[in-house]
Amino acid sequence: MFEVAVIEDPAAAEVSLDPVRARLLAELAEPASATMLAAKVGLARQKVNYHLKTLEQHGLVELVEERRKGNVTERVMRATAASYVISPTALAAVAPDPDRSPDRLSARWLLAVASQLVRDVGALITGASKAKKRVATFALDGEVRFASAADRAAFAEELANAVATLVSKYHDETAEGGRDHRVIVAIHPSVKARTAEVSETPEIGTSETDTATTES
Repeated sequence: MFEVAVIEDPAAAEVSLDPVRARLLAELAEPASATMLAAKVGLARQKVNYHLKTLEQHGLVELVEERRKGNVTERVMRATAASYVISPTALAAVAPDPDRSPDRLSARWLLAVASQLVRDVGALITGASKAKKRVATFALDGEVRFASAADRAAFAEELANAVATLVSKYHDETAEGGRDHRVIVAIHPSVKARTAEVSETPEIGTSETDTATTES
């Protein structure tokens, strides 16, 4: 079982978003049969079996073992991952395109860049899984508390300059056998809880949400 799996197929994405099937996927973090699941989710075994077959057809669950009980063969299933991410590839026709309106101070542009990140890393994970290799990536995740909007803007500018300096130092256009890597740096207000709301009144001198994103 993978820690995270990427769903790129539109049909698989639709299947995973069904509330009942999403519940079954959550329950199948541990192997279980249709009979065991039926007792947990309060559905008839036949109904659970129907949903499991659909999930299996789309590669979201897999067979762990078959147990013979009298004249019945019980199939024990398990989710193929502990959690799932739906790639923008599943909605390719309407997927965000950061190149349409690049604006490093736009929260919506940051969202478009983040969507592209999910799409690209998802594709890398899918390819690496098939080749049974690891993907060379690096990420930082942290928080900083600014005393003022001016400090935040200054921090963003210094950060952008520092990243640009590093890119200039290490980028080698002529390197034979070299491989291009994408660099994304972002700043956004922290969300403390899923129910937290962003203030409806933006601060003076900011766009929708202040962000700083640098790419190479």
